[in-house]
Amino acid sequence: SFYASCERVFRPDLAKVPIVVLSNNDGCVIARSYDAKPYVKMGAPYFQIKDILRRHGIQVFSSNFSL
Repeated sequence: SFYASCERVFRPDLAKVPIVVLSNNDGCVIARSYDAKPYVKMGAPYFQIKDILRRHGIQVFSSNFSL
């Protein structure tokens, strides 16, 4: 959840929005906000969870390791 928390620091408008961060090349989930955890498992492949993300309004971000 570290990278998800970092995204929220730079985007305060995401404070109440569930978010996930994807690995390099957007392959799988590497971080989830607390409110996204009930819906998305760590390491889940992105292509398999697109519908779940859309259904629950979960925002998706590519990894930004330079943070």
